[in-house]
Amino acid sequence: MFETVLIANRGEIAVRIIRACKELGVKTVAVYSKADRDSMHVRLADDAICIGNSPSSESYLHIPAIITAAEIANVEAIHPGYGFLAEDAHFAEICESCHIKFIGPNSESILRMGDKVQARQLAKKAGVPVVPGSEGIVKDKNEALKVVQEVGYPVIVKAVAGGGGRGMRIAHNDLAMVSAFATAQTEAEAAFGRPDVYIEKYLEHPRHVEVQILADTKGNVIHLGERDCTIQRRHQKLLEESPSPAISDDIQKKMCRMAVRLAQESKYVNAGTIEFLVDKDNNFYFIEMNTRVQVEHTVTEMVTGVDIIKEQLRVAFGEPLSVDQKSVRPRGAAIECRINAEDPDRGFVPQGGRVSLYVPPGGPNVRVDSHLYSGYVVPSFYDSLLAKVITFGRDRMEAINTMRRALDEMIIQGVPTTIPFHRRIVDDSRFLRGDYPMNLVEELFE
Repeated sequence: MFETVLIANRGEIAVRIIRACKELGVKTVAVYSKADRDSMHVRLADDAICIGNSPSSESYLHIPAIITAAEIANVEAIHPGYGFLAEDAHFAEICESCHIKFIGPNSESILRMGDKVQARQLAKKAGVPVVPGSEGIVKDKNEALKVVQEVGYPVIVKAVAGGGGRGMRIAHNDLAMVSAFATAQTEAEAAFGRPDVYIEKYLEHPRHVEVQILADTKGNVIHLGERDCTIQRRHQKLLEESPSPAISDDIQKKMCRMAVRLAQESKYVNAGTIEFLVDKDNNFYFIEMNTRVQVEHTVTEMVTGVDIIKEQLRVAFGEPLSVDQKSVRPRGAAIECRINAEDPDRGFVPQGGRVSLYVPPGGPNVRVDSHLYSGYVVPSFYDSLLAKVITFGRDRMEAINTMRRALDEMIIQGVPTTIPFHRRIVDDSRFLRGDYPMNLVEELFE
């Protein structure tokens, strides 16, 4: 196993990776911005190096500073976590050229699967169904209108690169199409450095279901079941659960087989997530692949008992997966609530500040991944995620009841949080039935 790993990230995911490394006997080096000098990941790591000023462009996104820190600390590998540089093919390529192992897929895989048009084409080749849409990049509004004539309204214009809801616009008629196309191109250029977009049929109120896969350098590819990520706000996930309450066992098995097939076809290595949309008739369609560990990987860990971060480390070191498909037997149900420093009653606007009191929930079947402590100052420069509360139950209702208890126990004072929001979600009758729409948050809060 590696002797020393640098974590090119911050917050709860940096803490999560440090814990996995410690359990494997691996030394860790944290990097931090000036705003994060007192952060939990800095305290827990064996060593820590400041890499720049508070803005992420001057620290966590500043590749030369991270590579310099890695060389100073003489690390063998870098774990990028999620966000920041996790899906940056250029960063992975630089790591490779510096003989530093990038704990994730190689730069070629990131580039190929990060390009949604290429990923769609690869999915088609593997026999995985995709949402009807353009064959490739749509160059101008006239070509866009021709595509719409074939697939019909409504449609969604999507950036070829990136994700997180940026560069995505929905259109229901020609006038809206022209505007959506121009706006999506502008957003894509600003967010990802390229204006390329493509078009898909927009599915009304689908379920968002994803499959976790693991693949090693020995040719082994397995899945760890599915997660339902339908509860979102503006394409940002807020609550996830496994298994999905909305799909049958037959659909689940077929979806997982397709995910493995796509990973094999793309010669993918390390952890990844294949994302699907499921329509009202239980037809599912591939939409994209995330070439990194997901925020919600914890849900899968709870139901399978597989430590995904440790598997990433093993695979990156050249070892085979420690589990095979037959030994993966999901049990029970798990739910994750993302606790953000946002006020749902005021448009979910993020807000930093000092946490005057932090009391995490505990007890059986409760897991909390967080970087908080009483007195910690939440910076305003980064994502507003404060903690993830994950609960497990022998069945879905038991997991929900445990989540209710955990949310009632959790105390975060000093900054607004989404705890009351999640409490309302898990009491909603549609959520309890497992029959909730993708716009549930908008219906309840906007």
